[in-house]
Amino acid sequence: MLLKSMNAMPRLALAAVALAGLAACANYSGITPQAHMQPASVVGVSDVAAVDAEWWHGFGDAQLDRLVTQALDGSPSLKLAQARLRRAQAATEGARSATLPQVGADVSGTRQLYTAHGLYPAPLAGNIYNSGTAQLSASWELDFFGKNRAALDAALGQTQAAQADAQAARVLLVSQVARSYFQLLRLNGQLELANRTLAQRNELLSLVRDRVNAGLDTHLELNQSQGGLPEARQQIEALNEQIALGRNALSALVGQPNAADALVLPALSAIKTAANAQAIPADLLGRRADIAAARWRVAAAGADINSAKAQFYPDINLVGFAGFSSIGLGNLLHAGSEQWGIGPALHLPIFDAGRLRAGLKVKTADLDAAVESYNAALVDAVRDVADQLTSQQSIVRQQAEQRAAQQSAEAAYEIAVQRYRAGLGNYLNVLTAETAVLAQRRSQVDLAARALDTQVALVRSLGGGYNASATESIAASAY
Repeated sequence: MLLKSMNAMPRLALAAVALAGLAACANYSGITPQAHMQPASVVGVSDVAAVDAEWWHGFGDAQLDRLVTQALDGSPSLKLAQARLRRAQAATEGARSATLPQVGADVSGTRQLYTAHGLYPAPLAGNIYNSGTAQLSASWELDFFGKNRAALDAALGQTQAAQADAQAARVLLVSQVARSYFQLLRLNGQLELANRTLAQRNELLSLVRDRVNAGLDTHLELNQSQGGLPEARQQIEALNEQIALGRNALSALVGQPNAADALVLPALSAIKTAANAQAIPADLLGRRADIAAARWRVAAAGADINSAKAQFYPDINLVGFAGFSSIGLGNLLHAGSEQWGIGPALHLPIFDAGRLRAGLKVKTADLDAAVESYNAALVDAVRDVADQLTSQQSIVRQQAEQRAAQQSAEAAYEIAVQRYRAGLGNYLNVLTAETAVLAQRRSQVDLAARALDTQVALVRSLGGGYNASATESIAASAY
């Protein structure tokens, strides 16, 4: 009898599913996504060597290496991304559990006064008895329409996106540390230049005093010479302030207070440079963690839509239990106290006042938003690489012109000083020549720092060593 009833239940369930499915599947008609993913084609692509995952070692600076290591170990922003990844992984585990049978155990005991005026006959009526239950129960949702499978796919997509976000956070953190470090070197270079300028102006002041004492110059030249000293000292103080603020910012990035205070800043010329790409790589999408994360969010949003559509169909659960139940705990495990049951449970939404359609519209809008976010990330990535390539090539040309201009300015300054010493020129010529020299020296420091900063920015725009296979491995482990 049991076997016969069990054989009949699947047929009844499938019949109900077939009829209800025909009625329910039309309810979400007209709700479709509007956005479309932009094609990943770019102009001027070329094959470019992959960026090393630890690219910062290429600069050959042990202090930078140490700062990056400290940042990767202690940065709160990176730990936040990692916490989000763990949360997404836990959500995936929860979604996976819904696709599998659930088994539970229940053991309970009750001491109860049974009413004398209810359904219970004598001797229960009006007396106190102990009752007990010990049984196993099991349930399994037969996911005919893929609701739980789609929910798992959505959770998996979010996990993969979180994994890519964690790697993007790592790339961004390292690039920020490197750029902040090189900014400190630029400020330190400008400080050395300012100190050199102050010393140079002190020498000129001494020369002007000698000429004034000899009657060769007037107090006008002396005042002009003295006026340059406070300006140089003010610039030194301003640079010291910027350096202190830069050290604070770098320590915050590293995640350790005062971590940058003990740095001995080398000259910009001591930093190695490496050859960079000259065109946008053809496989840019596979190199960038932010684009990978956006793509996985599109996949997750699509799976959410499938799960929302499956809500229109019936839920079919197979439930069963087996165990013991008795009045009087002494009889709980005796023959005759056994009980069991098995059967399907069917839930079919018929009228919900538009709740399911509203939920599907929300998921569809989420997909449109995810697609447009992906499109924006793609356009921004191509622009980012193109900008860095343009700046890199321009800086090389600017440096060549700047070197020529500085050589001319330095030569003109030496001539102006020599003529002034010999009494063949006035002090105004010296000031004019000095202004040109200072401008070129500052430009040289700035361009050297920009060359390093642009190199870091280009490495970041090329993915910063992002490893897509680490993200793909999550998908393989989930099935």
